[in-house]
Amino acid sequence: MDPTEAVVRTTLNTVSRVSVRLAGAGAYTLFHMPLARSKMRPSERDLLAAAHLGRVRVNGKSATTYRWGSGERPVLLVHGWQSRGSRFADFVPGLLDRGYSVVTFDAPGHGDGTGRSTTILEYRSILAELHDQYGTFEALVAHSLGALGSFSALNEGVKADRIVVISGVCDFDYLVDEFVSDLKLRPSLKDELLVRIEKKLFPGAPAGRMPFSVSHATGAVTAPILVVHDEDDSRIGVGQGRGIAAAFGDQARMITTRGLGHRRILGAPEVVRAVLDFVEHGPDAAGLPEVESGVVPAETGAIPAAD
Repeated sequence: MDPTEAVVRTTLNTVSRVSVRLAGAGAYTLFHMPLARSKMRPSERDLLAAAHLGRVRVNGKSATTYRWGSGERPVLLVHGWQSRGSRFADFVPGLLDRGYSVVTFDAPGHGDGTGRSTTILEYRSILAELHDQYGTFEALVAHSLGALGSFSALNEGVKADRIVVISGVCDFDYLVDEFVSDLKLRPSLKDELLVRIEKKLFPGAPAGRMPFSVSHATGAVTAPILVVHDEDDSRIGVGQGRGIAAAFGDQARMITTRGLGHRRILGAPEVVRAVLDFVEHGPDAAGLPEVESGVVPAETGAIPAAD
């Protein structure tokens, strides 16, 4: 375990023995606070230097926005936890070559966004503001936690003609379970954290029920969906990707990879090519597997891992 995580685990569990409410407040704060801020890579600098910059204000903080192109035919790229918009750098040139404009952002607490924390509701607000600016997105491509935030926004009226989920989170409670497991928090502290999440983020939800899953958006989202997930993803298990594909049935297609993990998958040429083809041509794109169930087993439908 990372030394910082070890200190946090010990502190929260110790405090919870005296006051579970106080420890719960600390856990809730940390749950929304990235412990590391992703830095721009040297290979991303020229691309970002060519972008049109903007800001979206949310809860006294700002998301930094980036746009390439005129703004017509917009494709929105939504990053995950402890990441930043520039991690989609390998997708931008191909989208521009196909005549799209590309829009992405650094959420609060991430990249060049301000503040130290963010929530799924802030992701939803940022997407809603960008939707107001650009109109219906011709495609929305989301990675990791960005998938959960994106479907929350889609469930509330944001529109996209095609949706791509890479290494995506399906269920909010999966994030809670992973957070609690990583820090080895006591059961009573997990219960207090859940109470605070439900009260602060999702007031009015049924007691004891984590209120959001991608599956809750099936009635609002009618666009075709491509799900890409690596079998060896140690951060967000492939079961989360399969859950998204299963929730949407024939509306979704799933491609699994091996050996790319949670982050390298964004730069794999085979993944980039498959995503670009889907964005341009939809589910009938050449090279996309034809399946009846919407799920492609790794042994028959996988994209081989890049060297």
